[in-house]
Amino acid sequence: MNKVTIDDIAKVAGVSKSTVSRVLHGKVAVHPDKKNAVLTATRRLGFKPNIVAQSLASGRSMTIGVLTQNMGSPFYDAIAQGVIAGLSNSNYSPIFADGQWQIPKELSALQSLVGRRVDGLVLIGGGISSQQLEDSCEGLPTVIVARTFEESYYRCISMDNAGGGYAVTRHLLDRGHRKIAIIRGLPHHADAIERYQGYCRAIEEFGLVPDPRLVVESDFSPASGITAVNELIKRGETFTAIFAANDLTAFGARLALDQHGLRVPGDVSLIGFDDQLESAYMTPPLTTYRQPAREMGQYAATAILKLLQGEVFTSIQVPGELIIRQSVRDLSAATAKYP
Repeated sequence: MNKVTIDDIAKVAGVSKSTVSRVLHGKVAVHPDKKNAVLTATRRLGFKPNIVAQSLASGRSMTIGVLTQNMGSPFYDAIAQGVIAGLSNSNYSPIFADGQWQIPKELSALQSLVGRRVDGLVLIGGGISSQQLEDSCEGLPTVIVARTFEESYYRCISMDNAGGGYAVTRHLLDRGHRKIAIIRGLPHHADAIERYQGYCRAIEEFGLVPDPRLVVESDFSPASGITAVNELIKRGETFTAIFAANDLTAFGARLALDQHGLRVPGDVSLIGFDDQLESAYMTPPLTTYRQPAREMGQYAATAILKLLQGEVFTSIQVPGELIIRQSVRDLSAATAKYP
């Protein structure tokens, strides 16, 4: 097939070559009738713009750097898929890098993306400071997903993790649970810290005192869920419910409970966080708190495109939702409820 040229488009559209160029580059206003004629001609001829040539002419790479933390994580993958979907109708393509939950690797990955001359950055989670980000991103338009920075000039797409932790714990308390263990995640991770804060607030509002012996740290992986349950049982702690840092941790916790001969929810209730697809198919189906991960990624794509066009985008906090399934036993008939 012969390559379609501007001359071909101009002949079919009945306009000048300069008009075709103005429409394709989108930098100068063109009469709507002529613009429609050019666009119709490009579709009819099957014209595909040369992105490399456009980027050289515009001084842009037409790429968006996306820094995630774990490409194997369903949660981060869902956000990444949302970013891809949100960019699909633009001329921008995403370039991905993985920080692997290690700040030195995260910084290295960020600097690699900047070195590739990306036009904007989408950061998903992570642990680098705002100062490290500012030093590395060289003034590039930047959107943060699943994390917040205090500095107002950063555009953040986040969720109320403390509110989610509160809702999960309150759900257990309202169903008669008083000995609630928490596998809270990485100690330095903002999500883990905020969910634990929500856990403590719910317990304190219920007139109880959080028990530090029921707190176990993890790294958000299934293996750490197994380790956490084994540690609780080895220490001889008594508990009727477990709030896991995320669904992956809950999957591991479920396996460990089974290995110790403890039924869910008959002996121990279990609740997760994220609402991964697999959570609905666990035995029993897992009660969890849904984070709208894909939607957050789509919001991030919208935000970075707006920033690149010089438009305003305000930070937003998306709502989560408690998803009630069969992994929590109701003990309220046997336990005095909070008045």
